[in-house]
Amino acid sequence: MERKLRFGLIGAGRIGNAYAQAFETAEACSLAAVADVRPEAAAALADHAACLRYSRYQDMAREAKLDAVLICTPPITHHEIALYFMDRGVHVLCEKPFAIDLDHAKMMLAASKRNCVAITMASKFRYVDDVVRAKSIVTSGILGELVLFENAFTSRVDMTTQWNSDPAISGGGVLIDNGTHSVDIMRYFLGSLADVQVVEGKRTQGLQVEDTVRIFVHSQSGVMGSIDLSWSINKEQEAYISIYGSHGTIQVGWKESKYRQSSSRDWVVFGKGYDKVQALRAQIDNFARGIVGDEHFLITAEDALASVEVVQAAYASLRQDHWTAVAASAAAPQRELVGAG
Repeated sequence: MERKLRFGLIGAGRIGNAYAQAFETAEACSLAAVADVRPEAAAALADHAACLRYSRYQDMAREAKLDAVLICTPPITHHEIALYFMDRGVHVLCEKPFAIDLDHAKMMLAASKRNCVAITMASKFRYVDDVVRAKSIVTSGILGELVLFENAFTSRVDMTTQWNSDPAISGGGVLIDNGTHSVDIMRYFLGSLADVQVVEGKRTQGLQVEDTVRIFVHSQSGVMGSIDLSWSINKEQEAYISIYGSHGTIQVGWKESKYRQSSSRDWVVFGKGYDKVQALRAQIDNFARGIVGDEHFLITAEDALASVEVVQAAYASLRQDHWTAVAASAAAPQRELVGAG
């Protein structure tokens, strides 16, 4: 690239601050401006990053001369902010969940095509080095035919005062919040998903939304998957992804990743665990290079749309208590499962 692309960051909360740290060592982009409705938060982050600050993203759009923006605001605002910038020719990287429903997601993709700008979802786990390496190992075929995929994002977090647990702002509970990561990871390894069933656990925090769920999935290729999500329990697992094949197993962990073939007693360690800043940096660099055509987007706009489709189907299953097709036009024939309700 001849120059680093200028990014604006909208939202100076916890994830926004983590991205600001990633921008410090990014190769393809730089942080040019920060906007937040809380002037003191925008000022604090902008001072640290030595960039422009705004209390209104509209002012940032007018004055900062940006190539792209990174949206790190609550989900209910995503489509409005994304449309505003795309209509002004600015590329958009939008934090997960991409949108609170399918209608908003389709509006965002339509605006991208209409204005000839790029848009996609930010979902950091696809960019974790160990996850990328695990994908290569699975693709190599040494684990044989995939049979079962497991993922767990569980930790005890007091959500009683967090916006994430206010459905008017977040669009739901742990299912749309952490579950969007899970869905994207699963699609990364397995491809398109066919149907889904969700079971809710006890609400121990008195929230308006679900705080513990278990999700069961079939991929289009017939692989079975399960996802555990919770803000109220911690399963204390070393691995957050486990994939079982006919010839072996792979585990992606917080501190170490490894695989073992059925013909061997020994595990092969291939990664050092989860590095948040590394993942965020790889993500913003990939988006910047994708804009100028130097790389393919690891997460495409179609991936972003599919994540919303799966989450929406998951909520439908949660309400109806049975297996639910992800998308009627693409789903495999629905299975009749004894006792699946």
